[in-house]
Amino acid sequence: MKSGYCARRAGTIFLLVTVLVAGGCGFKTDPVPPASIVPVPIDDLRYNIDDKGVELNWTYPVKTVRGTDLVDISAFDVYRAVVALDEVCDTCPIPFGEPLEVPGGETIEAKKPRTAVYQTSLLRPGHKYFFKVRSRNSWWAASGDSNIVSFVWALPPVAPSGLNAEVADSRVTLNWQPVTSLVDGSAVEGDISYQLFRSDEGKEFEPLGEALATTRFSDSRVSNGRTYFYRVQSLLDYQGHEVTGGVSEAISAAPVDQTPPPPPVGVAAVQTDDGVKIVWEPADEDVAGYRVYRRMAEQRQPELIGEVAAPYSLYVDAQPPATARSYYSITALDQATPPNESDFSREATTR
Repeated sequence: MKSGYCARRAGTIFLLVTVLVAGGCGFKTDPVPPASIVPVPIDDLRYNIDDKGVELNWTYPVKTVRGTDLVDISAFDVYRAVVALDEVCDTCPIPFGEPLEVPGGETIEAKKPRTAVYQTSLLRPGHKYFFKVRSRNSWWAASGDSNIVSFVWALPPVAPSGLNAEVADSRVTLNWQPVTSLVDGSAVEGDISYQLFRSDEGKEFEPLGEALATTRFSDSRVSNGRTYFYRVQSLLDYQGHEVTGGVSEAISAAPVDQTPPPPPVGVAAVQTDDGVKIVWEPADEDVAGYRVYRRMAEQRQPELIGEVAAPYSLYVDAQPPATARSYYSITALDQATPPNESDFSREATTR
């Protein structure tokens, strides 16, 4: 009996030791950072290409994934992938390599989120490049991936020159010189197209429609009196891939209202003790005022004798000529700067 008890006790001790040893073994994993310090992913990664290479830029994240404020960023990790054009696969995983570190810093400068910049000239013609960025608060607190940007590198075309704008009523017509050379001065071999960009009242530039094969465009999605900024970029078709070229200098344009209001109606002239009283029917809301004209019987063209601000529609000619009959007509002025003036109304005279 005693020997059986000892055997059972020894077995129990062995099992307990085995469990304790097994519980102390396992694989180590990276620590999971608290959400209060992990930056939100960057969502505005973009690039600019010139003859020297490519410049990436993006906005510093100012919030964590939990929504708390971020005061600074330790660093940014820039990931790059390079694929030969004959090996590009739209459905394959992008072969990003090890990241390059870009120093971080405070997220706010002059009360605005800072912009980070990364430049590289290590580019090979005939290859497609992919980039993405992560921000870090430490080696173990990294954000998710940014949006991915990609481009094909070849010697780019020069920026379009001679960008010009012609303004009209609710319309801006743009034209520029065709691009015929690359940035090294050699002739373009391939089709060139153009991408217009527009900024409304100084806001961020955004693409204006699709790329164009021509050097002229009429923008009718504008409002009179507002200032718009335009620039145009050249695009080269390189072996079936788009190569972005230079961007022109920005120009501004403000379309103007050139449509006059209709002439006033219901004009009548009545002789009173105070002079000749001229009345007419008030016009619509676009009218800012009226001009009153007088013509003598022997005159061919009327003369301006006064102005009336809307909504009033009455004018008194206190000193009409006494020797001949006077004929009165009215024009309407809209609220444009300078105002558009309507045609003359029908003439009215005293009886």
